[in-house]
Amino acid sequence: MDAFAGILSAFGLSASAGLNAYVPLLIVSLAGRFTDWIELRPPWDALESWWVIGALVVLGLVEFFADKFPAVNHINDAIQTFVRPTAGAVLFAASTNVVTDVHPVLAVIAGLLVAGSVHAVKSGAVRPAVTATTAGAGNVPVSIAEDVVATVLSIIAVVVPVVVAALIIILTSLLIWWLWRRANQESLA
Repeated sequence: MDAFAGILSAFGLSASAGLNAYVPLLIVSLAGRFTDWIELRPPWDALESWWVIGALVVLGLVEFFADKFPAVNHINDAIQTFVRPTAGAVLFAASTNVVTDVHPVLAVIAGLLVAGSVHAVKSGAVRPAVTATTAGAGNVPVSIAEDVVATVLSIIAVVVPVVVAALIIILTSLLIWWLWRRANQESLA
């Protein structure tokens, strides 16, 4: 059961990294440093360093503010195209018991794919649609919602991995339904 919970936790953390790279990394760093919920094994235990935690706070603040402005947001998303999948790979590989139960290369690839997919949907479909339909006015509320979802999903992934699986299924279903509905509305127009 520990391996299954570790894999669910890894998927949840990687998915949240697709929305915001630094929030789940910071949550894992803090949880690894101050709790027994996550045991970070070498080399991932470097995430518990005060230098890494400080850097994650600074980078998280930069991303938070950069993501709130429509023009800067698109530049940030272009830069984050490389950062978020990498963060997802690190989170997947570093998650509880995953490195010992799943081959590290498979863990890194899974993390890259999960975070990269979430980021691709966010920056390639959702954000451009929000910008186009609201003339940029909807970017700030959507960005705040993404930050909240990334934070909550990361905390849940650390605390209750099974809930993450249900949330991923629900969110994926809602996204597919929204894209299907949008495609049908465009075909009627």
